[in-house]
Amino acid sequence: MPLTLERIAQAIADHEPAHYELHANTKQAAVAVILKQCDDHTEALFILRASHEGDPWSGHMAFPGGHRDPGDKQLRQTAERETLEEIGLDLGRDGRFLGEIDAVHANPRGRNLDLVVTPFVYLLENVEAKFTPNDEVADVLWGSLNDMYSGDSITVGEFKIRGERHRYSGYAVGGQVVWGLTYRMLDHFFGMLDPDWEPHDAF
Repeated sequence: MPLTLERIAQAIADHEPAHYELHANTKQAAVAVILKQCDDHTEALFILRASHEGDPWSGHMAFPGGHRDPGDKQLRQTAERETLEEIGLDLGRDGRFLGEIDAVHANPRGRNLDLVVTPFVYLLENVEAKFTPNDEVADVLWGSLNDMYSGDSITVGEFKIRGERHRYSGYAVGGQVVWGLTYRMLDHFFGMLDPDWEPHDAF
């Protein structure tokens, strides 16, 4: 089946998102999955995080978002506030909310962290909207969901820990690699769209 915005919107409307049990030390975060139609492809917006020492996601590709603040009444508000802060995009004005999808438990390398991240999906209605990234964001990139869904953009990335090389599967976007937590979110997303879909593996 074609990966259209109409199909995505209907699948989200029919989906009951999965949640994790929250404990006293559980931290919550939210991200915005922002979509637009581009010719015959549906594209998703990614940010390339700026490099900051001590940040486990430094230099990674990600969806805009971040930790829930005490003033955020709902996690959706977290996703929208963080998107405005990080790239200057007002989703309440320039986007249309499609719904919430499955939460993901984050486990960054070398960190004992109980963090649950919830993705919220939006359609970018104002395609003329301008992005003004803050100092946490090195770049804003669009990637084809169709190519990820089909496996056409699957690739292999590599990082080093204590001199040892580790390889991983990811999706190629604009010369960067979407991997780790965001890669897992995308796989959950594709599985929601098609229960028969199988994750791709570059190895």
